[in-house]
Amino acid sequence: MPSSQAQIAPAEGKLGILIPGLGAVSTTFIAGVEAIRRGLAQPIGSLTQMGTIRLGKRTDKRSPLIKEFLPLADLNDLVFGGWDLYEDDCYQAASHAEVLEASFLEKVKPFLSGIKPMPAVFDQNYVKRLEGKNVKKAANKWELAQQVRADIQRFKKENNCSRLVMIWCGSTEAFRKPGEVHSTVEKFEEGLRQNHPDIAPSMIYAYAAFQERVPYANGAPNLTTDVPALLELSRKNSAPTCGKDFKTGQTLMKTILAPGLKARMLGLSGWFSTNILGNRDGEVLDDPESFKTKEESKLSVLEHILQPELYPDLYKNFYHKVRINYYPPRGDNKEGWDNIDIFGWLGYPMQIKIDFLCRDSILAAPIVLDLVLLLDLAQRTPALKDIGVQEWLSFYFKSPMTNPNLYPEHDLFIQLMKLKNTMRHIRGEEMITHLGLEYYD
Repeated sequence: MPSSQAQIAPAEGKLGILIPGLGAVSTTFIAGVEAIRRGLAQPIGSLTQMGTIRLGKRTDKRSPLIKEFLPLADLNDLVFGGWDLYEDDCYQAASHAEVLEASFLEKVKPFLSGIKPMPAVFDQNYVKRLEGKNVKKAANKWELAQQVRADIQRFKKENNCSRLVMIWCGSTEAFRKPGEVHSTVEKFEEGLRQNHPDIAPSMIYAYAAFQERVPYANGAPNLTTDVPALLELSRKNSAPTCGKDFKTGQTLMKTILAPGLKARMLGLSGWFSTNILGNRDGEVLDDPESFKTKEESKLSVLEHILQPELYPDLYKNFYHKVRINYYPPRGDNKEGWDNIDIFGWLGYPMQIKIDFLCRDSILAAPIVLDLVLLLDLAQRTPALKDIGVQEWLSFYFKSPMTNPNLYPEHDLFIQLMKLKNTMRHIRGEEMITHLGLEYYD
């Protein structure tokens, strides 16, 4: 047994999963977990459930399942709750989202119908295209935060949970930059009392979570925990955090393909990306302020992977354009088109075309599962619980959070190596460097 193994607290008791936003992604995730627990489906797309991890040398032939290598919570111990501005229970919400077939939903209907949303913290200044009646009312944002804290405490008690994790699956909020109100916990709390306009609903949820020592994952490109005040609270209360923006469709393709172009030293003249989607996310992103938040997340990927400052002859002036178009007939079945103009030996031009017809929530649901299990693990791990940002979970995000003095790593394959090496590290196993010279001694 590795010496560090005993340091990770065991996953005993129930793990409560609290989700702001019980829409397409959340209900697809919850319905999927219940179907898997009942033996109706496989957890395809989930690294924690289906992935393996190599330990030691290749000749050792040690590659256990990750869920057997790490002391993760068992799927049977997960309990679900959340908030939404619509009053639909999870079965009704899943039916309206039309991600999963009606015949499939019928098999888990009693379970889904029992999960009803708590009234949400909502500010239409941040999400202009949605309106709902299931909304909290209070004199100021401080009182709203206390109401969320009370919700968390009540959910934990009523469901007999030993631990909780919160993961944002709500809409993309209007773009904001960090300001003075976000600089310290004291100024943030004063901002809550004064109803400061730059404190978004997602920040209120994150603040409440951290005050209750609950880890928080940000599945949208919102600013949320990526500010000094909330990062300070995350570290102080041993409530790990990670984000931002689930890496699902078009950006997933970019983080797979762009590292390949760079590895082979192929140049890039331009990358034009457009999307059509018709779900609630598409409707929200039809608002320019919300799209600005998403655009910032999607545009940063290529710059960080290709590093034009290091390779000016290949990438200095490449053109990168991203568009998202709301098209209701497509529903949750997002389509991403990419036209990529590259050049090779002697500057000769070539093109790559991608047409990715994907299902947004089907790709996001296993990410949600992995993140809640790994954030819970992080809080039980002494080496991870007090550091705040869990950069080793960058693998799952379009715009990974890091410490302020670090640039984010977007290369999917470097992210996977970081993820698995962190798993090895906390279990006392040797890092895998892929050097391999020892095989030829």
